[in-house]
Amino acid sequence: MNEGYRFIGKNTPRKDAADIVTGRAEFVDDMKIPNLLYARILRCPHPHALIKRIETRQAEALSGVEAVLTYKNVPDWTAGVPRHIRVLDQKLRFVGDAVALVAAKTTAIADKALELIRVEYELLPAVYDVEEALKPGAPRLYDQFPHNRIPSEVPIFGPKSLAKIQMGNVKQGFDDADVIVEGTCRYEGISNPLSIEPPGLIIKWDGPGKLTVWSATQSASIQRYVMQGRLGLPDIRSIGEHCGGSYGTKNQYSQVFFYAAALAKATGKAVKLFYSKEEQMGAFVLRLGSRFTGRVGMKKDGTVTAVSGTWFVNTGSFSEITQGQIHVGFGEIQLALRCLNWDLKPELVCSNRNASGTVRGFGGQELKSAVLPIISRAMKKVDLDPVAFFRKNYVKPGDRYLWRDGNWWECRGIDYRKAIDKGAAAFGWEKKWKGWLTPTAVNGPKRIGVGVGVHGNADVGEDESEAYVRLNPDATATIHSCVSECGTGQKSSLCKMAAEVLQLPLERINISPADTLVNPFEFGLVGSRGTYAVGAAVIAAAQDAQAKLFGQAAEILKVKPEDLTGMDGMVYVKDSPDIGLSWRKIMGITRSITGFGHFVPDFSVPSFLMVFLEVEVDTETGRLDLRRVVSATDVGQIIDPLSLEGQLYGGLGAAGIDTAIFEETVLDEKNGRLLNVNMIDYKWRTFNELPPFELITLETPVETHRFKAIGVGEIASAPGPSAVLMAVSNALGTWVSDYPVRPDMILEAAGRIPGGASQ
Repeated sequence: MNEGYRFIGKNTPRKDAADIVTGRAEFVDDMKIPNLLYARILRCPHPHALIKRIETRQAEALSGVEAVLTYKNVPDWTAGVPRHIRVLDQKLRFVGDAVALVAAKTTAIADKALELIRVEYELLPAVYDVEEALKPGAPRLYDQFPHNRIPSEVPIFGPKSLAKIQMGNVKQGFDDADVIVEGTCRYEGISNPLSIEPPGLIIKWDGPGKLTVWSATQSASIQRYVMQGRLGLPDIRSIGEHCGGSYGTKNQYSQVFFYAAALAKATGKAVKLFYSKEEQMGAFVLRLGSRFTGRVGMKKDGTVTAVSGTWFVNTGSFSEITQGQIHVGFGEIQLALRCLNWDLKPELVCSNRNASGTVRGFGGQELKSAVLPIISRAMKKVDLDPVAFFRKNYVKPGDRYLWRDGNWWECRGIDYRKAIDKGAAAFGWEKKWKGWLTPTAVNGPKRIGVGVGVHGNADVGEDESEAYVRLNPDATATIHSCVSECGTGQKSSLCKMAAEVLQLPLERINISPADTLVNPFEFGLVGSRGTYAVGAAVIAAAQDAQAKLFGQAAEILKVKPEDLTGMDGMVYVKDSPDIGLSWRKIMGITRSITGFGHFVPDFSVPSFLMVFLEVEVDTETGRLDLRRVVSATDVGQIIDPLSLEGQLYGGLGAAGIDTAIFEETVLDEKNGRLLNVNMIDYKWRTFNELPPFELITLETPVETHRFKAIGVGEIASAPGPSAVLMAVSNALGTWVSDYPVRPDMILEAAGRIPGGASQ
């Protein structure tokens, strides 16, 4: 659906493509700054310990070492929600926690200095399981959090932030149900998605209250405003360099910022801190641990009459913004399950595993992956096809839902039933679906099963965006938007939107680097908001600039502005195309025209994606193979086909489907260590193992902005895990309720080894 567009909906080269493939693109690790120092971190080998004594004199005396920091001499900065994380602490709370920081002239010197630091620890008992951590007598991580329970009611998104879902009459809802099921499902131990580029940054103090940070962040503006409060309100200039992937994990990471900022402050020089791959895997943030225990009531027609239960959220050693993820998760679950009666509460708990941070899916993926398998059990009891169930229950225009801000929103988005039907037909669902806990096919020990999952997000319209568009006399335009490129091609798509408004060749549109010093505020590329929220601000700025240009041209041509049109740096009278002026004639050579655009949050147009998949399990070996995937969505209007495809294919991998198969952190609870923090023991899918993946992408105009589009990038990964669990359960003929589905779980379910799953 191109609607006669010149650029929108057509494949065009990315603005940064040549720089990336030729090596001209500068990443943080490429940067050269005079007198740059290199940071290293001494990490704790124990899951829970107190530092009884730490000796740093030998390290400090080493030639080339410029600073050694411990809990005794670091700045008194704190992070977390509520504030509970110090830069360095006397108490260590996971294997890999930071003990000391070193800045030196070379990395080799810094590494040598770490070897010279002597630490005596007092070992403390550790706790890893979320429910064990809540029990009386469990080891306490923070004095301010009795029973390791962190407040979940912190209003991240305003005074009414959605800290729980309580509405209707749950008792009556269960009384009205034809069937009631209860159970527990665990989406835990899921890794960081492991972007190719580990987290890293460079920080330089330009004075007592002023600093500059260069980082691979998704959100330069958010990094500035979040860290300002945590560092005592200095003037922070945040510059987003090229980012070698993020998957949500580089949105903000206070600890990395803290470490480098503290060393830079102590030395008076720029400090570079770049994690090794082992540190990224073993000491950086993980995905939230998610466990749902509860009950679901359902009628025979698929109406959900009641949902009650507890969402146990394991945030690990600290909480960066976990409450925000809970608020979003509670909003997103309502998009898939229309229900009048809810009693769903969280337990936010800290434990002695790695901390949790922002990851693609941001709460909704974690909650749905744990809740939907319990919903499946109710569907089986009423013998309801899951495609029909989701078709009935996914939010439709006119439906209302509580969103993360605690306010009611009425859906004015797309009716996605057509997308569901198209996806089901492309997959061949009607032929493949044989019923609950029934394989599609059996070939000796090998069994094939199918499953579906669904996800959507109203955060496509989240938070504020501002943009400027400057028109230049030489018929070029520059977008000023603080957007960091994190691999999605969104900056190029924004240029396409501006080019379409201004009718300029795409090569004449440029976009500024992500630098808070020169750009207006931009919340960042999170929650699939780039297409709608950021796009709306850029479109409005381009339209504003064009209106000012036409206003000036109208005075010269003695016509009304609405009688004008433009093309390729010329302004024409609509009915007299031979009468026109160049931009240079209108502006002269010493002026420019700048338009401003502003987006106000709008949570009324949720996105949607359904994934259909087929798996094969081998009941003799425990092997699980993903045979085929079909995704179905509706994006309103495709902005850039190749970028969209790349986002949707991202449903595979460590942020999506593969979290249900083998993307796991293996924790040894005897010593608190992760056992697979290397590229040999960590199991992941290689290119030659990728299954056939078909995309069904519809285009139904939706009232967002001028080009009637919404984003779907983040949600591509979220439906996959629950779909895998459904497919495996159907293949085996018994319920599987934990992730990832390891070979031993398959063998247990098949009765090959002791254990076994319950029906």
